[in-house]
Amino acid sequence: MSRPVVSYSDGHVYAFDPDMTPIHTAADGESLTVKTADSLEGAVQTESDLLEEIPEEVNAATGPIAVEGAEPGDVLAVEIEAVRLREDQGRVVTAPGFGLLQNHEEIEHPSTRITPVGDRHILFGDIRLPVEPVIGTIGVATAKETIATLIPHDHGGNLDTTDMTAGTTAYFPVFQEGAMLAMGDAKATMADGEMCGTGAEIGVEIDLTVSVVTDSPVDLRRPLVQTGEAVKTIASAETLEAACKQATEDLSRLLAQEHEMSLTDAYMLSSLTGGLQISQVVDPLVTVRCGVPGEHLPNPLKA
Repeated sequence: MSRPVVSYSDGHVYAFDPDMTPIHTAADGESLTVKTADSLEGAVQTESDLLEEIPEEVNAATGPIAVEGAEPGDVLAVEIEAVRLREDQGRVVTAPGFGLLQNHEEIEHPSTRITPVGDRHILFGDIRLPVEPVIGTIGVATAKETIATLIPHDHGGNLDTTDMTAGTTAYFPVFQEGAMLAMGDAKATMADGEMCGTGAEIGVEIDLTVSVVTDSPVDLRRPLVQTGEAVKTIASAETLEAACKQATEDLSRLLAQEHEMSLTDAYMLSSLTGGLQISQVVDPLVTVRCGVPGEHLPNPLKA
């Protein structure tokens, strides 16, 4: 049975908000393919194409996709089965006023490097890097605010998290009827931190299955990923410290639920295994994740 295909050309958004209109409605448990454009929507094709500023509309997210039966208080599970590149090259850019070293006098802003795609690798000059596709922006309709696709928050959005890839199941709190899933801003490869402000930006197609988790014993308030090897909470905040605190508290609450222990004991357990990772430090809010090996949280959203 063929999968429905939802494409960037069918519809895309530049913000997540409470009143999103779906371009496709998926059944609970349905498998589909989502096609995305690169985050700059084809504006950069050669190394002479320079990004003089970050566009007002950036990180186009294909969607929204409504999921039947999803209601506020539920959790949307997104099983990411495959992420395939749709282009024969990616692009890495710097832009004025953007990136971790945006004010460094020896680093050019703007600058562009094209990264040709080979057989399971990309080229940065003559350096070969493995293709490890990442979905940079993925999320659902927000509870109250309108939040641009450049910004990460509790609904997801521009999480720029390397675990958001094939083999991962991502969980999002549902704030609006239908959840309203959208995604884009993929990279052929990207390091934790995304320090210059981009990965190897590229269009992709994503095979995924969506399902609704009802009556979860955990009050999930922010995104969560289950990679097969680990379970990781994801939090975004104005400072790295604040994001670390939130992700750690979220993980501790999951551990307390799973092992029927106090939050104090769960907090101490979190300090013994897994740990904190930086997702990105260049967006309007920074994003971190806190994880433990999957054996300690085999069923994080089940009683």
